[in-house]
Amino acid sequence: MGTTVFERRRPAQSVIDESLRDTALSVFWLDDVARPQHPSLQGEVTADLAIVGGGYAGLWTAVRAKERDPGRRIVLLEASRVAWAASGRNGGFCEHSLTHGYENGMNRWPDEFERLEELGLENLDGIEQTVERYDMQVDFERTGELAVAVEPHQVEWLRGEEGFLGREAVQAEVHSDTFLAGAWDRNGTALVHPAKLGLELARVAVELGVEIYERTIVREVRGDGSGPIVLVTPEGRVRADAVALATNVFPSLLKRNRLMTVPVYDYVLMTEPLSDEQLDSIGWSNRQGLADSANQFHYYRLTADNRILFGGYDAIYHFGGKVRPAYEDRRESHRKLASHFFTTFPQLEGLRFTHRWAGAIDSSSRFCAFFGTARKGRVTYATGFTGLGVGAARFAADVMLDKLAGVDTERTELKMVREKPIPFPPEPAASIGVNLVRAAMNQADHNEGKRNLFLKALDAVGMGFDS
Repeated sequence: MGTTVFERRRPAQSVIDESLRDTALSVFWLDDVARPQHPSLQGEVTADLAIVGGGYAGLWTAVRAKERDPGRRIVLLEASRVAWAASGRNGGFCEHSLTHGYENGMNRWPDEFERLEELGLENLDGIEQTVERYDMQVDFERTGELAVAVEPHQVEWLRGEEGFLGREAVQAEVHSDTFLAGAWDRNGTALVHPAKLGLELARVAVELGVEIYERTIVREVRGDGSGPIVLVTPEGRVRADAVALATNVFPSLLKRNRLMTVPVYDYVLMTEPLSDEQLDSIGWSNRQGLADSANQFHYYRLTADNRILFGGYDAIYHFGGKVRPAYEDRRESHRKLASHFFTTFPQLEGLRFTHRWAGAIDSSSRFCAFFGTARKGRVTYATGFTGLGVGAARFAADVMLDKLAGVDTERTELKMVREKPIPFPPEPAASIGVNLVRAAMNQADHNEGKRNLFLKALDAVGMGFDS
């Protein structure tokens, strides 16, 4: 079994220790914004449409619904604060892909993959247009994404990609000796400030007339669909003609979906702002998002004030599938990221990390969102984004609104939209299975990317797993 570049070129332990010495366990993006308060729900209200969840999926549904029908009364209920969960703590990669990339899309929906790619680009264009229309201050940069090879076998994976860059060309873009080749998709990804995107969507929604209630957890969905749906909260309730569920990583309010996703924790570091000299030492003048090509991959990008966000690699599932704050403090993962950071950029030795955090990803067995309805079509849902929600949430909002309207559209007729993923097994099988897959993926990264029989079998039945 071989080693990876991150094992062959480990930085000194003292470099890692010093870089993490004063790091706060806190989400940089949320610390970087002022968050307006919205009231909690008291008493009973009625609505044409009620939305559960104040992340991207719920907020886009609110905005898109108002754009379709400005007179509709729309109520959005958030259990905590707007954009506090995945929508406020991700890497800020707003990707066009609706399918988690070429391989996953082509393997599952070969007949419609080309159209799915077109729809994904149209969706990303729509996000950019919305940002411009409402003057949303979200640090939007459509700089694209540069996939990099950090092992020889990954070079061949990238060679056939559009925008392929050889060793000298990729290192001219970003100065890292670990980069052996790259492929720059210049148009398919934008970078955003995640928390600003969530808060600006909330601002736009409120200005369009949406009523947002924070700290209002929905305990139950009542009604069989023959009349209004009732959402029960601790201190009130909402009677709505239609309901959109956008709870994502949190337990579904529909029992049928409880095993359709698992929460997988992703870990992140944020540096202090780089000096001009430090920036010169790494190049990166085109400010692309970066991701390496391993199974256990890293993603990294520059912020508006020239910090570097560095995340990924570890994808940790905890027994029982719970979402708990205690899971965010995993020193082992943050130290590993710091080590890998200085392997990638040894010229930045001495740079410190100001923030470390984690977030739970709503992972489905097909790596992208799935959709459906319940209660005679009065309730709809989208979940299982598996890391694509920054961009795909807007597409999901349109799918949910189409379904609630009871109309057949190109979106609702897609196999990708009509089909469901295979559910995960209950515990203890879920924990055993996920951790076996993680070990097998790590083995593949140490064996020139070759997937063992276990991974191949899971791929064949549609239960492959990707961090």
